[in-house]
Amino acid sequence: MELDYKEYQLRCELRGHEDDARGICVCGNAGIATSSWDRTVRFWSLDPSDQRKYAPSKILLGHTSFVGPLVWISPNEEFPEGGIVSGGMDTLVLVWDLRTGEKVQTLEGHKLQVTAVTLDDGDIVSASVDCTLRRWRNGQSIEYWEAHKAAIQAVVKLPSGELVTGSSDTTLKLWRGKSCVHTFVGHSDTVRGLAVMSSLGILSASHDGSIRLWALSGEVLMEMVGHTSIVYSIDSHLSGLVVSGSEDCSAKIWKDGVCVQSIEHPGCIWDAKFLDNGDIVTACSDGVIRIWTSHQDKIADSLELESYASQISQYKRSRKRVGGLKLEDLPGLEALQVPGTSDGQTKVIREGDNGVAYAWNLREQKWDKIGEVVDGPDDNMKRPLLDGIEYDYVFDVDIGDGEPIRKLPYNRSDNPYATADKWLLKENLPTAYRQQIVEFILQNSGQKNFNLDSSFRDPYTGSNAYIPGEPSSLSAAVAAKPTFKHIPKKGMLVFDVAQFDGILKKITEFNNALLSDPEKQKLSLTEPELSRLGAIVKILKDTSHYHCSKFADIDVALLLKLLNSWPLAMIFPVIDILRTSVLHPDWATLLLKHVEAENGIQVKDEHQPCLISEKYVVMETIKKVTKDPAIPANLLTSIRAVTNLFKNPCYYNWLHKNCSEILDAFSSCYSSPNKNLQLSYSTLILNYSVLLIERKDEQGQSQVLSAALVIAEEENVDVDSKFRALVAIGSLMLEGLVRRIALELDVESIAKAAKASKEAKIAEIGADIEVLTRKS
Repeated sequence: MELDYKEYQLRCELRGHEDDARGICVCGNAGIATSSWDRTVRFWSLDPSDQRKYAPSKILLGHTSFVGPLVWISPNEEFPEGGIVSGGMDTLVLVWDLRTGEKVQTLEGHKLQVTAVTLDDGDIVSASVDCTLRRWRNGQSIEYWEAHKAAIQAVVKLPSGELVTGSSDTTLKLWRGKSCVHTFVGHSDTVRGLAVMSSLGILSASHDGSIRLWALSGEVLMEMVGHTSIVYSIDSHLSGLVVSGSEDCSAKIWKDGVCVQSIEHPGCIWDAKFLDNGDIVTACSDGVIRIWTSHQDKIADSLELESYASQISQYKRSRKRVGGLKLEDLPGLEALQVPGTSDGQTKVIREGDNGVAYAWNLREQKWDKIGEVVDGPDDNMKRPLLDGIEYDYVFDVDIGDGEPIRKLPYNRSDNPYATADKWLLKENLPTAYRQQIVEFILQNSGQKNFNLDSSFRDPYTGSNAYIPGEPSSLSAAVAAKPTFKHIPKKGMLVFDVAQFDGILKKITEFNNALLSDPEKQKLSLTEPELSRLGAIVKILKDTSHYHCSKFADIDVALLLKLLNSWPLAMIFPVIDILRTSVLHPDWATLLLKHVEAENGIQVKDEHQPCLISEKYVVMETIKKVTKDPAIPANLLTSIRAVTNLFKNPCYYNWLHKNCSEILDAFSSCYSSPNKNLQLSYSTLILNYSVLLIERKDEQGQSQVLSAALVIAEEENVDVDSKFRALVAIGSLMLEGLVRRIALELDVESIAKAAKASKEAKIAEIGADIEVLTRKS
């Protein structure tokens, strides 16, 4: 830490929100406005009795769903005490007069959640998940345009007058009026937050865990890496300091690209902003707004600091696991008063912040202390992922000698010698590193007292594990065995994220349109049907009870009826509900019965009323939504719905039987300019490769291979889409029946081109495929 940096400490806490605190707006010297999942905007003013603190001043009520972005309107003739603009999940932009606390304008126009708002010379500019920017003047929408092909997450105005947007398509765009004058490419995931860095350029925060500083020319001036999860927000101060907020429960402060302080919070940080004096405001998922200061005269008193330390300790304890068990769920020492039932029976007891194991001594009738149980991964933190698989640990290993950092996955239940052997083989590294790797694993996983199982046999040579001081019989020939980084693909990929409120809102909107059209009124949903649809969505939202929640046959029939009877332009939100519902085990089982049903049920075709089976409805839906000219929203939701069917093995027969028809129906998606469509099609291809390898279907594998090769050869395909297509090709060549066909189709050229890519994962899978082209 630099000598001239003064560490931030807690100044005060602002309590009042009843759910996650989501957004922050610094309102000059007037105060601070905050938004929340509790549907409110709250305004806080300096406490006249204690200048260190802020007191609640006004609660602004008007949004019908959670509130996110905020922007401050400086005092003027219309708003003598200033105003606030807020955007919400309810698709509305609301304007508030701070003098009265009343809502003075409701700006309607966006179709989905409003994610960002800013001011531009008196106009309000808003961004939305619906991919558009809208400009509002005097309460009216005067223009809007599609700014990205995916959800827009952030918008800021530059001092020069241009706008910059950040999107889920991983890019930033610089706008002059409605014209995009530059696209910034570099992040590998959603761009979530933006901020202006005075005299330098634009700061961006991303789901890829990084922060970037861009020159307006598009050059990356600096990359800041330190967060271990999604970075939600970013802000800068005239002093040159930068603050970021993240899913990893920290607010990090950066100076000259280096993290100089990380402030722990008892929850994720949705937003972080600087006050003019350099103090920092954070909005946390525990509902509390906190202000942090480097000014000694503003630091909270000792009791407040101790209270906050206690909050952090309690939060960590609630997330801590020992031996796979949640610490707070472990019994206390009183549990040792109960005798054991058999010799050697074990109990794990909570002692302070640790878990301690005891074993029952039958002969002496007492509990013998075994030792402390080493902590496992945090309960609510995602376990680290490598190549799509969760592990207890994923270590960074520096081999040295100019070699790149390698990733070493490890589970506490694994034998470290076996892990070292497999990893060295996979990385094509000398077996001389073996003992060093084992010691590294034991030290970094806390297993210093690991006892080697003498019965352990090396998985490749069949010999006993190497023990220091004894000769190793691991043959050098084993290290030459080809290994692959990304293939074969195991398991299926799905699209499980859903904006349920937006989906229901769109269905209600379409239903109202049908009701107002005399000719189509009969197609509309009744009030009981709308209510039932809401009940379906409520069950789907509650993922924690998927193992026990149930649906009725009429629920499935209701959705299939809408698919068959509603106008083509209105069915995409219905398909989207179907997409998420097939991930529910009970719904999947019920739908399969309908799909395989021999008999029809009473549903009417829009053009030819008749008795139609659900199988007809499902396949006919695929056909009609993919027929030219296809509606993009229909195409995207339907291909993702079919892809999600791979989640449940009960659909494998149906998917296998209809493979050719389904792939043909969606074959145009790879050439779509919509990256989401490209990715969905590649995911469908990848899932089919896994299924058809398992089914040993050479003809089907051939069709999937051909489709994947077309994607891999296409220049204008998104990186992730190309990667999944290449993984499908490699998996089919390695474990399928079509290696010879792939060679005949010049897969070698595709592998070489991929290997030369600047994108690391494309180059890696290219190298995997190149090895297969040389395999005898």
